Parts: sequence; C-alpha cells; structure tokens
Amino acid sequence: MAKFKRILLKLSGESLMGEQKYGIDEKRLGEYAQQIKEIHDMGVQIGIVIGGGNIFRGLSGANKGFDRVKGDQMGMLATVINSLGLSSALGAIGVKARVLTAVRMEPIGEFYSKWKAIEAMEQGEVVIMSAGTGNPFFTTDTGSSLRGIEIEAEVMLKGTRVDGIYTADPEKDPTATKFTDITYDEVLARNLRVMDLTATCMCKENNLPIYVFNMDIVGNLKKVMEGEEIGTLVHN
Repeated sequence: MAKFKRILLKLSGESLMGEQKYGIDEKRLGEYAQQIKEIHDMGVQIGIVIGGGNIFRGLSGANKGFDRVKGDQMGMLATVINSLGLSSALGAIGVKARVLTAVRMEPIGEFYSKWKAIEAMEQGEVVIMSAGTGNPFFTTDTGSSLRGIEIEAEVMLKGTRVDGIYTADPEKDPTATKFTDITYDEVLARNLRVMDLTATCMCKENNLPIYVFNMDIVGNLKKVMEGEEIGTLVHN
C-alpha cells in the first residue's frame, strides 16, 4: 500500500542535466520516468512540477542584465520544454501523461485548471503542470506549492540531489547533520533554504507537508511511497 494517495512531485530542472552541463540528459529523464511509473503502478495519483534551471533561470538572467519579467518568462518556457520531455518519456513506457500550462499555448499543452488536473489524475493520468504560476517574480518552488495546495495533494515530494535537510549545506560543510523531520517554524527560524520563503510560507499556512529526498538515486521515490525514512519531513 502506498503511504499517500495523491502527491505533488517537485523535480529539479538542474537534476535533469545528469552528467551534462546543459539541457536534458536522456538517461536521467528515463530514470525519472521509470521511478514515476513504479509509484503510478501502485495506484498513486501524481501531479508534477519541474523546474527549468537546466535550460534557463530567470533570476540569474536578471543578474546579467536581462529584464526580470522577460527572464522569468524564459524560465517558464524552459519548464514547458522539460515537461514535454518527461511526458514523452512516460508515454514511451506506457504511462499516460498530460501537460498543463499556466500560460495559454495550445496545442503544446492544455491551459491549467484545478478541476482539469484533478479529473485527469482520478482517471489515472500523470499530470505535469508547467510554466510556473504564469507570473514573473515567482519561482517553480512557489509554483509547486500553489499547485500542490490547489490539487489537494497530501504531501509535496521534493526530489533533489541531497538526501534531506541539513543544518548547513552538506556539499560545503562536512560537519552538517541531517534532520529526519523538522517543523516549518524551525526551518524559518534557522533560515534553512529548503525552498524560497514564499513557497515555504504557503505550505505552512495551508498545512501541506514537504518531504525532501534524493530523487537521483533510482528506486528512492518508491521507497518514500512505501514509508521508508530516507529523507526529511517538514510539517507544522
């Protein structure tokens, strides 16, 4: 039995690069699709939000002289490219997937609505929600918080390169220790950058727990759904 019936899976665009320096690594994409299929076969209703950092990141563009609004719009389009790639990889292994976009761009994807997303999930489709919130100045973290709350997910599973939340960045500080669970208040008090502040506060206010785990290790997504404690739970 799966631990959760309906989830919002947040995937890192940067992780899609795999061993590459840019773009989509087909091997990593295939591994992600296979992991998603494993939990789909368990009967889990799956909504997905993917970042676009492997192609373009609006904020870093703004730091290099891009107009912030145009930079964020470029970032939104990057998430659509990643979403199309994942939907294609899922389709190739027999999992029906639907891409919804926060900005109208038929026929590339259907325009997002909460009810359309829920209806598709209830019919067994994986729903990939792209283009962030459709607005500049919001990250895909905030987009995933918003979508998770809207689709009434029981949890947001945040797949990253690290196996949870630490007292400091484990890639920079070897003395950093890992939390198995932590409250939102403590995340905010310690200024831990689990997600950006807007996203964290939205999840806290709407009582959406976040589970942070390493998605890059094949099989980890299924372990989370089976209740193995391999990451960090953030809750009220």
